[in-house]
Amino acid sequence: MSRYFDIDDIIMEDEHSTVFFKVGANGVGLLDPSAETNRVEQGSRVELPFWLANELYLRQAVSVNVPPCFNLKTRREIQADAACVDLRSRCPYFYELGCKVAPLFWAHGVVALGFKEPLMASNPKPLRSVWRRRIGDRTIGSFLLYAFMNRFKDILSKAHSAAFAVAPRFLPLLTKEEMQLYEAACSSMTGFKKWRVGGSRFEKASILGKKKRSSE
Repeated sequence: MSRYFDIDDIIMEDEHSTVFFKVGANGVGLLDPSAETNRVEQGSRVELPFWLANELYLRQAVSVNVPPCFNLKTRREIQADAACVDLRSRCPYFYELGCKVAPLFWAHGVVALGFKEPLMASNPKPLRSVWRRRIGDRTIGSFLLYAFMNRFKDILSKAHSAAFAVAPRFLPLLTKEEMQLYEAACSSMTGFKKWRVGGSRFEKASILGKKKRSSE
């Protein structure tokens, strides 16, 4: 937890992830609603908040599934029309969570999930079977960059030129990070318009008002 007292970071790390226990664990039956005893058996599938899943992963006690918000369906929607995908409903902190999730899968193997190089493979059928085997995914970083670059252009465009009537349909699709960018872009455009319509365009540099010293 790099930002321990940051409420946004706390909420982001509370996103649930699916884990599979590599070992049995006593005294933690509360984590598994289906457990009949106070023990989680090896191989049990449990939904845990990311902060706990990450800690158990670092202790090699569990393997972590890629969160649903980064699944194949989301990736294909992003590829088809990135600007129209409702990322907020999938995960309000989509990019920040992705940056924390990506290192967990980097060392587990390479898997492509239906994107053009480096994000697409020519034959998607074997990719689906690989996905079901929960092999680590090294493409999350590339996917995050692809999604951000394609949506960033649309966010700036709407912030600088879109009418207020568009906002109610557009803003609910944005993640928390994208909303911050949109608000910053709107503020920048408001400041620019204010400067353009009023006040002096140029200011005389203070040094120009000083008299030149005589050479004597």
